[in-house]
Amino acid sequence: MPTPRDRQARVATWAAFFVQGLCFATLLTHVADLQRAFGLSDGDLTLVLLLVPVIAGVGSALAGLTAARHGSAPVLRAAQLAVCAVVILMGWNGWLPGLYALSAAFGLAVGAVDAAMNMQAVAVERRYGMSVLTGFHAVWSVGSMLGAGINSAASALGVDLTWAFTVPMVAGAVISLILLPRLYGAGEERVAEPGTERAREVPARAPWRPILPLCLAMAFLYVGDAAISNYSTVYMEQALAASGWVVPLAYLAYQAAMLAARVPGDLAVRRYGPAPVVRAGAVVAALGTLGIVAAPGPAVAVLSFGLAGVGLSVIAPQSFSAAGRLGAGAETAIARVNMFNYVGFVVGAAVVGVINDAVDVRAAFAPAVVLIALIVPLAGGFRPKAPPAPPAPASPAAPATP
Repeated sequence: MPTPRDRQARVATWAAFFVQGLCFATLLTHVADLQRAFGLSDGDLTLVLLLVPVIAGVGSALAGLTAARHGSAPVLRAAQLAVCAVVILMGWNGWLPGLYALSAAFGLAVGAVDAAMNMQAVAVERRYGMSVLTGFHAVWSVGSMLGAGINSAASALGVDLTWAFTVPMVAGAVISLILLPRLYGAGEERVAEPGTERAREVPARAPWRPILPLCLAMAFLYVGDAAISNYSTVYMEQALAASGWVVPLAYLAYQAAMLAARVPGDLAVRRYGPAPVVRAGAVVAALGTLGIVAAPGPAVAVLSFGLAGVGLSVIAPQSFSAAGRLGAGAETAIARVNMFNYVGFVVGAAVVGVINDAVDVRAAFAPAVVLIALIVPLAGGFRPKAPPAPPAPASPAAPATP
């Protein structure tokens, strides 16, 4: 049974996911504004956008090393405030080299937050003794959608870019300062050694073999996510000649469907297990992405983007959950799985961009269909490891014959 302390940590981790979604959306929805403000070409903008996930991988690796020794809470508290500060500085910066420097700092801090907040979420799930991790990612989606809504309202009201960045980030920093001190400490989140009640004091190594299916699934998922996030509007405009008000509906349907599926996602995992849920999600996502490739018109396309969101929604949280079940060394395993988030995003953006330039945007989604489908055979790696069987009782000695 969860204790009041566990509920405190759960609320604090919800706050971390919420603020991270808010920060990400605040920056992402103003990318076009930054491009205009600095006069960036499409190539220069691509370089800035790719700089973030590449350096985020470094941040994730550093978070894994630090959390293995000191716990994830200090990493998360420092890195999340750093993210808020960097986004504020993005709004006030007017110097082009400063944009590149702040993009690198954002990537480093975001990578650390992504890894550390999932470590806390895995610890909460372990202490609760049931699947709760998908719900944390649902809270991230809420924060992301709220951030996009706030920035849309600011744009409609003509709020200056500096304040459009600053106001939501100050709110995020305040939430972090109030709630993140309630995160689990190092001793609370670590796994006890088998046969003892004592957590390991020396960080354990995490073998690559059991987490490789999780890493590949994460990468393949984010190839699809990168294609949808970066090219959904281009697809609606160029492939389907959709009306202006219809164009944003593709990405809205994707995010809304992802949120709607994540809310009951933990119930599905508790009932059917993580491996079947991941397998079903991959099938649904592959069909949705195939629908994007073949859509004859905007209505089918919007439905297909929503279907892809439903399927992809459960894969990332279950990847972290499965990594956390490895026991000692889970911090390193979670950080490694998180790194493949950025690998998939970079590869996805690059592949879709090349195919879009060489063929067309409709064909650019085809590789995502194949890679998402490959998650189906990887789903067995999400199955919880069976506990070792207890030793058989010794047979009584046979009576001696006279």
